[in-house]
Parts: sequence; C-alpha cells; structure tokens
Amino acid sequence: MWKLAQDMLNLLKVELDAKERMGMVIQDFKEKIHEEGIVQQSKMKEMQEELEDLVEKINDLEAVNQTLLVKERYSNDELQESRKESIKGLGRMCTGPRTNIVIKNMGEIDEEPFKKTCKKRFSAPDEAIIKALELKTLWQENMKDPEWHPFQIVTVGGNSQYKEVINPSDEMLKKLKEDWGNEIYEAVCKALLEMNEYNGSGRYVVPELWNKKEDRKATMKEVVSYIMNRLKTSKRKR
Repeated sequence: MWKLAQDMLNLLKVELDAKERMGMVIQDFKEKIHEEGIVQQSKMKEMQEELEDLVEKINDLEAVNQTLLVKERYSNDELQESRKESIKGLGRMCTGPRTNIVIKNMGEIDEEPFKKTCKKRFSAPDEAIIKALELKTLWQENMKDPEWHPFQIVTVGGNSQYKEVINPSDEMLKKLKEDWGNEIYEAVCKALLEMNEYNGSGRYVVPELWNKKEDRKATMKEVVSYIMNRLKTSKRKR
C-alpha cells in the first residue's frame, strides 16, 4: 500500500515537472514571438520610411525631369521657328553651283535616276524625258497615300531602341524594283524615309536647310556662318 502511494507520488512529480517544463517552453515561445514581432514591426517601419523616402525622391526627379522636358520643348520650338524663318529668308541666297547650304525638300523624289534609267530604255530623247517625268510624278503621288505604309519596325542597339525602315516585302516597291531597276527603287525608298521622318502623317514634302557638301541636315551655326559670308561677299562687290 505504501509502495503504491509512493509510486503515485513519483508519477505526480514527473507530470508536474513535465507541465512546468511545458509551461516554460510555452512562455519562452511566447516571449520569442513577442520579440520577433517587435523586430518585425521595427523592420516594417524602417522599410516604410525607406519607401516613403524613395517615393519622395522619385517625385522630385519627375518634377525635375518635367521641367527639363518643358525647357527642351521650348528650346526645340524656338529652334524650329528659327529654321523656318531661315528657310523663308534664304530662298534666293541658296542658289548656284557653289552654294553649300541649300534648301532641300525632304520627301521629294530625286528625278535624276528616273532620267538616267529612261534614257537607257527609250531611244527618243523627248520620249525618255516625258516617261521619266510621268514615272517620278506617279510615285510622288503614290507616296501621298495614307493607306500605303511600306515600313517595318526593327530594333537597333540591342533591344532598347526601335526605328522604322523600308519593308523589303512591300509589293508595290518590289514591283517597282523589278520593272525599273535598283536606282529608281533606291530613290523612292530614300524619299519615303525622309517623308516618314519629317511628315509621316501629312505625307507632303517639307523644306529643310541642307549641307549639300556633307549630304546632311545643316546646323543653325552653319546657316548663320553661311549668311555672314554671303553678306561679306555682297559688301565687297559693292
């Protein structure tokens, strides 16, 4: 009887120890959860502050960028207006074989390849000239058609930039090349690219100040220098 009571007492002690240990484990677990919760809250607060700071910096950058864009647009508008006025004023000055700065109609097809090709195909000089003029006029009119879009978009400089180029699969251009050769085809393609760059929506030629010697768009510095030289030459002649 005494032994049974002793065994029961020992069993109760074991259970009590187990409960105490379990209680300690639970308490320790609760404390860890609480500590981690505090740490997590602190981290969340830090992250929120960093995020708010980042958003503020982005907003500041956007404001600066917007200001720069407005200034750039304003400067570009002024520059374009200056070019337009220069084109109006240089009409008579930009003539003659020695003139380096000329006014080029961007999107206008060069007629020389048409004359050259037609002279080879037609024995009568008058017939060749008439046919060249007809063909050039026809394709200049074709270029005005807003439904015709012989371009495709390709990537340049990796995959970060895109540009429009002539679509080699365009049926009209393919037939032009087959019927009239590469020189006329290239002349039409060049005019198409110019028109697409300068007035893709309107589809009509646009006058531009052009450096004839280097075959490129003239800078305003070159235009001003050209005007000053012409004025000096004019004064000497007087």
